[in-house]
Amino acid sequence: MAALITGASRGIGAAAARRFADHGFDLLLVARPSQDFADLAAQLCTPGRRIEIAEVDLGEPAAIPPALDDLCGRGLTPTVLINNAGAAWTGPLTAMPLEQWQALMQLNLTSVFQICSNVIPRMRAEGGGIIINVSSHACRNAFTDWGAYSASKAALATYSRCLAAEERVHGIRVSTLTLGSVNTPLWDSKTVHSDFDRRAMLAPERVADALLHLALQPSDQVIEDLTLMPAAGAF
Repeated sequence: MAALITGASRGIGAAAARRFADHGFDLLLVARPSQDFADLAAQLCTPGRRIEIAEVDLGEPAAIPPALDDLCGRGLTPTVLINNAGAAWTGPLTAMPLEQWQALMQLNLTSVFQICSNVIPRMRAEGGGIIINVSSHACRNAFTDWGAYSASKAALATYSRCLAAEERVHGIRVSTLTLGSVNTPLWDSKTVHSDFDRRAMLAPERVADALLHLALQPSDQVIEDLTLMPAAGAF
């Protein structure tokens, strides 16, 4: 079994990489170059387990196809694809610079389209697999100053449903993991401004457990959408 995980250097992606490795998966990890990413790969690289990495910025559309071709050309074909990489921007929609809008849509939506377009033919050749797209409850709600993020996640949810309808004939299932607030480095981003109580948020490790649960569903069934919220409520 092999899982391809994007945004794997920190937060949900790193927690998922550790959880899937513990369950015996080989890993194909994608993230921007960083010391965190290098350290994670080194920690997970143990005898009997294959760890392949691609250092690529998913915000650069032209960089994605060659990076995936190289990564998947090393002899591991993912049976699980987790599209986790994402970003946020807070502020009024009318004040958002066009380049920020385009960058957010590239990372949260278009890069998922690009990755799926590259990986799905490989999955088909292996007889199927499962794709898990990490979304947010913001896709179903309107939050002041989170409009662009909400729009990107709503588009991702619709893309996921359409992809599921097209690919089920090929044995490829598509799940969406819809999350409430998770305590990740996203909240430290320069483009995000909030004063939420991070202690009440979901832990990345709990999200990793949910991702593994989705991935391990029998091939004759699929959880189309799993919503995971902090017990403290929506924020």
